[in-house]
Amino acid sequence: MGFFERLKEGLSKTRRNFTERIQELVSFSASIDEDFLEELEMILLSADVGVKTTEKLIKAVRDAAKKNEIKGTEEVIPFLKKYLSEMLADSGQRTRIGAKPTVILVVGVNGVGKTTTIGKLANYFTLFKYKVVLAAGDTFRAAASEQLTIWAERAGCDIVRHAEGADPAAVVFDALKASIARKADILFIDTVGRLHNKANLMNELEKVHRIIKREIPDAPHETFLVLDATTGQNAINQAKVFMETANVTGVVLTKLDGTAKGGVVIAIKEELGLPVKWIGVGEGIMDFRPFEPEKFVEALFELTSKNT
Repeated sequence: MGFFERLKEGLSKTRRNFTERIQELVSFSASIDEDFLEELEMILLSADVGVKTTEKLIKAVRDAAKKNEIKGTEEVIPFLKKYLSEMLADSGQRTRIGAKPTVILVVGVNGVGKTTTIGKLANYFTLFKYKVVLAAGDTFRAAASEQLTIWAERAGCDIVRHAEGADPAAVVFDALKASIARKADILFIDTVGRLHNKANLMNELEKVHRIIKREIPDAPHETFLVLDATTGQNAINQAKVFMETANVTGVVLTKLDGTAKGGVVIAIKEELGLPVKWIGVGEGIMDFRPFEPEKFVEALFELTSKNT
């Protein structure tokens, strides 16, 4: 099964909660009146598209109908497909690889799939012949280093780790030195996720940042925030906290296959101004790829497009 097929399959819960409900609304509505728009609004909100984004989409449909750009309900879905594709478009690279080593900081709370994400990123870039080093900087979570070590072995890359409970900044320092000495292309740094308040989070990330900047002044070159798609709008709230404490350059969205709230992809881009750079749609090592907005929208509306 190709990745597009896996993406379609992974979005099946969101499609049932989002696309198929819109299709049903279109089929049973005679015109784009206020009742139609109110129902569409409820569907968008239930898919966790977000209040701000939903308001924008409803306004766009209302305005297009008033201008006669949409002449009937059957034209709403093609309009939404085009509008969402443009909304999600991002001209930037999925991952900026240039400096040697390119330092990529990976942040996120425990349970979102942060360590697994690093392992899959390592595997992806190793397949493309990049020399990758992993830094096991989440020293407070039991077995985090062991989990990352298993991923390093799978991907065939090096790992720098200390004992459980060690200072994360010390791990990062050693990993930076090792990456430079081994002429690595990419260093992925795992970070602590078990932080009980914003002050702790800020202090820990600032300390790691200071170490990185001291050794490689223009690093980190990317800071990826890992979010769990199944948490919907809660993921947006998590992102806001991390954006206050880290220069987040993009989002990795995991577990898209396990949620009916895949609309959060749209909310992340529109409400936070952050591009979704990578997505996970399954447990397999290959169920993880760069995010392609047009393919995402196509997969999201696949069943509907056959009926319109």
